[in-house]
Amino acid sequence: MLFARPGEYKPCGIFSLEHFGLIAVTIVCIAIAIKNTYKSSKEEVKKIIKNCTIMLWFMEIFIIAFKLCTGDPRNVNNYVPLYYCSILLYAGTLSSFAKGKIKRMGDVFLATGGIIGGIVFILLPTTSLPAYPALHIVSLHSFLYHGIMVYLGLLVNITHYIDVVASDAVYFATLIGIICILAQIVNKIFDSNLMFISKDFPGTPITIIYKLTGKHFTAFMEIAQMFLPFYAVYGILKIRDKSKITRMILILLFGLLILLLLQTPFFLRVEAFPQLTCL
Repeated sequence: MLFARPGEYKPCGIFSLEHFGLIAVTIVCIAIAIKNTYKSSKEEVKKIIKNCTIMLWFMEIFIIAFKLCTGDPRNVNNYVPLYYCSILLYAGTLSSFAKGKIKRMGDVFLATGGIIGGIVFILLPTTSLPAYPALHIVSLHSFLYHGIMVYLGLLVNITHYIDVVASDAVYFATLIGIICILAQIVNKIFDSNLMFISKDFPGTPITIIYKLTGKHFTAFMEIAQMFLPFYAVYGILKIRDKSKITRMILILLFGLLILLLLQTPFFLRVEAFPQLTCL
């Protein structure tokens, strides 16, 4: 079961007993990790980010190889890491190995958009559990990946590894914008829909935006991803009369609303892409 091909076993499905079990395990693991590291110094946090990033890259390479061996290589939606949550890989790399403004770009994503992306996927794992059993390597990888995504975001904020300011919106938007440009190039070549910016999804809320924006659909989706997640978390962090714990809870809850639009097409119409199991 661990390395089965898609369709060999009954998929776990979303909001199943197994899904709730994975959520519980992930939350417990995040809580334990935070408890053991929330007093870390900035140097220790940097080392944690670096170690997690290296591990995530090895995991990603393995999963890509697995998908290429068991799926259709022509379907780049299945394995090319150019989705919102994939940005964790690049942000972690910048945070760990870059300096100055380039490093800040990675740090800002970890502190803001990373939390939102991780929590949304944990609640709506639309690209793993609808296609695989709970104990499949793809499902386990996805929950570990997004659990680390949430953990690093919380750790960066709790330890004040960085303090997010309004001007950091430029760093966040720049990183997302670069990924959107790369995704758009790949989408043009392979007729894919990386970052969910190139095509309509009939029968989903994306259709409403597509009809309202028309030829400006791609630009709208790119701008929404470049700014909404950042300002959502930034606004919550700046609520001065709230405790740290309350702010973190608000971030996690608000995350569901911000990126729900991006996940909805696959949540509602996963049958349209049965082989899609990207991050």
